[in-house]
Amino acid sequence: MKIQLHSLGGILFLALAGCVTQPRISYQQDVSPILEAKCLECHLPPKGTGYLKSGLSMASYESLMQGTIYGPVIVPGDSRHSVLNMVVEDRLSTSMRPPQPLTAEEIAILRLWVDQGAKNN
Repeated sequence: MKIQLHSLGGILFLALAGCVTQPRISYQQDVSPILEAKCLECHLPPKGTGYLKSGLSMASYESLMQGTIYGPVIVPGDSRHSVLNMVVEDRLSTSMRPPQPLTAEEIAILRLWVDQGAKNN
């Protein structure tokens, strides 16, 4: 049996004979630091540009899950249809592109977190 260790955001996971065991992503430890570093400056009430345009506050888990004035940005369990993932993966209009692009590793962490149910853990 071939065992490989892989790293994702400092989290190790195993690939056993072609089967990958995904790491459990934590909002507090993995997601929140990404949002604070890359998103919060624009999505912080009351004067953040992104907050003023969309109503999306990323100040807390609860405000993130509340979404924008247009609706939710996260569909727990479905990163393909979550607006947050679409924006950071550059699958939407260029006007919604974040000023600080996320790394491939940060995007993967957000995708896994949403796919794992976007829990406040």
